[in-house]
Amino acid sequence: MKKVILSSAYFGPIQYYSKLFRYDEIGMERYDNYVKQTYRNRCVIMTTNGSQALTIPIEGFDGTKCLMRDIRISDHGNWRHLHLNALESAYGVSPYYEFYIDDIRPFFERRWNYLYDFNMEICIKMCDFIDIHPHVIPTEEYVKSDEADDYRDAIRPKHPLPDACFTSRSYYQVYQQKYGFMENLSILDLLFNMGPESIFYL
Repeated sequence: MKKVILSSAYFGPIQYYSKLFRYDEIGMERYDNYVKQTYRNRCVIMTTNGSQALTIPIEGFDGTKCLMRDIRISDHGNWRHLHLNALESAYGVSPYYEFYIDDIRPFFERRWNYLYDFNMEICIKMCDFIDIHPHVIPTEEYVKSDEADDYRDAIRPKHPLPDACFTSRSYYQVYQQKYGFMENLSILDLLFNMGPESIFYL
């Protein structure tokens, strides 16, 4: 059985979902320390002005470290409204936006307390859309890297580590003629542009 350990992710990138597709068992780490500027609370989409990061604000915590399972989502800055508007502006003309957005909108209408729980619900919904059925298990303690293939720190927006098991290939993107193909964006980019064919890309 092929096992992988992943960090939690907010509408994670395509590379992230390729692991969910290819592994028999996925440990979704919740006992790692929260790290800023990672996919834990941000996703990257393609807009008419180029790539844009959407970031969920979090509540402050005591000390310098906090377990991912304990990170609380902040309501600061009306971010839910801003993120939903950004998706509509970016993908409103994409082939499958109207097909999926009614099922995605509730994520921006309901309030989740914890980032990990929010991300998990998103992951389940995205997998359902793509028609993949990963065996995802929230970790009960911090998993040692020798117990499974470890991509917790490899899949990240800045300075990603080499991944011999993932090669980005082009697919249709709304703004490709303007900016060229942008690789490894949020799973939303693949979904809104390719719809049911997303699984064949993965």
